[in-house]
Amino acid sequence: MVLPLLIVVLLACAALAGWALWFVVQDRAVILKQLIGAAVVEALVVVQAVVAGVLMVTRDHPVDGPLFWGYVATALVVLPIAAIWAFAERTKWSSVVLAVAALTVAFLDWRLWQIWGAA
Repeated sequence: MVLPLLIVVLLACAALAGWALWFVVQDRAVILKQLIGAAVVEALVVVQAVVAGVLMVTRDHPVDGPLFWGYVATALVVLPIAAIWAFAERTKWSSVVLAVAALTVAFLDWRLWQIWGAA
């Protein structure tokens, strides 16, 4: 795990969650631009997973593999599922779903950093 990438992912998640929560306050459904934002966050999480995989292979870093990769897998599926749900639900609740998903990915990412640092 690389700290600058972690910070970028956390900031992107916070921005997406804030944007979605603003739509909740305005009683609006998710728009395509927000789903594109979710795709950007997802791409960052994919990059982070690849970097973590490379670091685990190239360095002797004793991380609890199943726990770590379980968090990675969960972080990778949360936003796509939320995006599908938000696209199908055309009320303000789609914005709630997207906000919760973005905050969930941020939490999962923070836990990945803790697991990585505990090794």
